[in-house]
Amino acid sequence: MVVAELARRQVAMGHDVTCYNRRGHHVSGAEFDAPRVKQWNGIHMKYVPTVQGKGLSAVSASFFAALACALGDYDIVHIHAEGPAYFAWLPKLFGKKVITEIHGLDWQRAKWSSGWGSGFIKRGERNAVRYSDQIIVLSRNIQKYFEDVYERKTVVIPNGIDCPVRRRADIITKEYGLKKNGYILFLSRLVKEKGADYLIEAYKQLKTEKKLVIAGGASDSDKYVEELKKSCIDCKKIIFTGFVKGKKLQELYSNAYLYVLPSDLEGMPITLLEAMGYGNCCVVSDIRECTEVVEERAVTFRRGDVESLRSRLQELCDDSHMVEMYKENSRGYICGKFNWDKTSREILALYEGK
Repeated sequence: MVVAELARRQVAMGHDVTCYNRRGHHVSGAEFDAPRVKQWNGIHMKYVPTVQGKGLSAVSASFFAALACALGDYDIVHIHAEGPAYFAWLPKLFGKKVITEIHGLDWQRAKWSSGWGSGFIKRGERNAVRYSDQIIVLSRNIQKYFEDVYERKTVVIPNGIDCPVRRRADIITKEYGLKKNGYILFLSRLVKEKGADYLIEAYKQLKTEKKLVIAGGASDSDKYVEELKKSCIDCKKIIFTGFVKGKKLQELYSNAYLYVLPSDLEGMPITLLEAMGYGNCCVVSDIRECTEVVEERAVTFRRGDVESLRSRLQELCDDSHMVEMYKENSRGYICGKFNWDKTSREILALYEGK
């Protein structure tokens, strides 16, 4: 999504943009594959060879994309994330200007906590520092990390948002029996660091008739998702929707009573920006990557603390007036603070060395 929002704006500003994509299936399943096209909104779309297998698809696609960029007629190569930055030396070797955007400290994520994957991503981080002409980070916290660890200056350019149109509950009512303000929403990839297990444990202790909706697909492995579902066998009010998009996604955001993001680790969560853009009352862990976004316009709880999360959720379930107050303040604030057009202009200025 980030690449799509930036690239189409860069095209609209008169720039020639090529986006390299993996071959293979969507991480949430082949049923979510998008058709391959040569152009999308004026962006040249290219697809690189991808070796299928856990961890191999990302590495192989990153290598072939970096090689294509190195050999291609490009002035600037914009690399997204630490893993692909492992190959930043390739376009740099061929005289390209390299910009690396760090979406988060990916080696800290649960699936890369050990083994060769963690080492590969850490090397990618070091290669970003060594070979990038500029490094973009999404938060002041990660900017401080690069200053402390590498003595490397970075530029903070946050993600943006387009204020969305809210939708009435229709599809979600027919499929899941959900009505406006009748559910608490978790919407994110189902990976350990997003904290869905904390949320489920806290929710089971709530005194409420509101349902809990867990929306999102797995990433690489279904084991964690299976564990989550197993923990909910005895609770019929917890609904797993799987990966969602389009109108169903819009309806889920538009009609939630609360949106909860109990993450242990983030870069800058797009889902949080979107949830606030839809005018939701949001509950987030107190990690700095979340608190920098919400300031005082959302409710926070202690990271990883089930009782702290349960207490905040119960308080909000019991006080609809407080929820409405947060809802009234969230949309205008987030759409005023974060804007894709502004983000695009700042990145283009970085490309041009301004």
